[in-house]
Amino acid sequence: MTLLESEYNDLIDDIYNRIEDQVDELTQDLDVDSSGSVLTITFPNSSQVILSRQVATHEIWVAAKSGGFHLHLTEGQWVCRTTGENLPTLLSRTFTEQLGESVNLLV
Repeated sequence: MTLLESEYNDLIDDIYNRIEDQVDELTQDLDVDSSGSVLTITFPNSSQVILSRQVATHEIWVAAKSGGFHLHLTEGQWVCRTTGENLPTLLSRTFTEQLGESVNLLV
C-alpha cells in the first residue's frame, strides 16, 4: 500500500491519540508524552516504551526493554517485521513485560 506523506501522518496521529486514550484509562500510573514524531510512555519503574514515526519509510518504530521493533502497514494493520505481531499485540506484550501485570491494548 502506497501512502502519501499526509495520509501516513494522519494514520499515525490517529494511532497516537488512541494509544494516549487507552493509557489514560489504565489503572496503572503511566505518563504519556507526545512530542513531535515521538510518543513516550513512562512506567512507574521509570522504564519506557517509545514509538516514533518514520516518515521516510512509512513505518512505526517501537523501542522497549525487550528490544526495538519496526512495523509496516500490511493489509490495514501495522505488523512487526521480525516478530509478526500486530501493533496492539506488540504493545500489550511490551506493556505487560514492563509493568509486570497483564495489559491488553486495542489500538
